[in-house]
This record gives sequence, C-alpha cells and structure tokens, in this order.
Amino acid sequence: MIDSLMKHIKRISRCFTLYREDKLKDKGINGYQHTYILKIYQNPGISQEQLANMIFVDKSNVTRQLSALEQNGFIERIPNTDDQRQLLVFPTEKAKDLYPLVCDTIREWNKSILSGLSPDEQKQLISLLDKVAAQAIKATEVIQK
Repeated sequence: MIDSLMKHIKRISRCFTLYREDKLKDKGINGYQHTYILKIYQNPGISQEQLANMIFVDKSNVTRQLSALEQNGFIERIPNTDDQRQLLVFPTEKAKDLYPLVCDTIREWNKSILSGLSPDEQKQLISLLDKVAAQAIKATEVIQK
C-alpha cells in the first residue's frame, strides 16, 4: 500500500508522456515540452524562475528545455528591462499555432483514460486528486523556501 499511489501516478504519467510524444513528434516537440508550450502561451512574458516554480521543475531543466524550444522556433527569451539578468519568455507564432493541438492532445488523453468511469466517478477522481495535489504542494513548500 505504501508505494501503491506513486506507482500508479508514475505509470499514468509515463504513459501520458509516451502518448504526447507520439501525437506531437511531427511538430518538433518532445513529450515533456508540451507543458512549457501551455504555460508560456497562457503566461506570455513569464520569467524562467516563475516557470520553474509553476511546473515544479528545477531551473537547470527549464533552461535546457527552453533552449531547445528556442532553437526550434517555439519561444523567444528577452531580457527583462527592469533586471537584465532575468529572461522573460514569450511564445512565437509557431507556439501559438501549436497550442490548440497540445490542448486537443490532452483532451483526447483524458477522454481515453477516463472512459471507463461514470461522469460522477470522473468528478470524484478529479476532486480527490486535486486534494492530494494540494497536499503535495503544501508538503514541498517547506523544501522550496
């Protein structure tokens, strides 16, 4: 029972990564970069540090993924006029064009994996996962400070 929750969450997460990679490979992003496209599109001008905190990834991973996205024309990083050491991240037209496909891919995945549950069970599952995620964030806030 002690590792059961994380075992299932990791398995679902890994399967979703494989699914995204298959659906998005022809578009030039990997299975992890969809999150960056989503968050940058939804928060144009976000700093790299804010992005790292938002998606719970360390700054070096953010830098690495953003470099790849920049090289492939999905984002641009511009120095903050108030603090030249800070880079602000903006989506390019290429990222904006990809955004609907990323959203569709997520919707298709959710529909597929939840298809065996009734609408009430789906709502209950999401509600319970929201509670667990909130507790996970709370438990790591101490570490991040």
